[in-house]
Amino acid sequence: MTVRVTLIGKPGCHLCDDARTIVASVCADVGERFEEWSILDDPALYDEHSERIPVVLVDGRPHDFWRVDPVRLRTALTTPRPS
Repeated sequence: MTVRVTLIGKPGCHLCDDARTIVASVCADVGERFEEWSILDDPALYDEHSERIPVVLVDGRPHDFWRVDPVRLRTALTTPRPS
């Protein structure tokens, strides 16, 4: 099963904790899995995202950062993907 949602953040980040709660809830509701990456584990991620965490990717593309809108995320995950 392909993971469609990626949450990029770091430990101890309250916005990342809030985003994780929303992402986990929405993904559970729509039957999707998500994975989480820490900017502290990857220098390239740190360089790219350290000023905007948390960052949510959907299908590998930036979807939201700082605050995650659950309605917008649900819409992205339930709208049919273009072929």
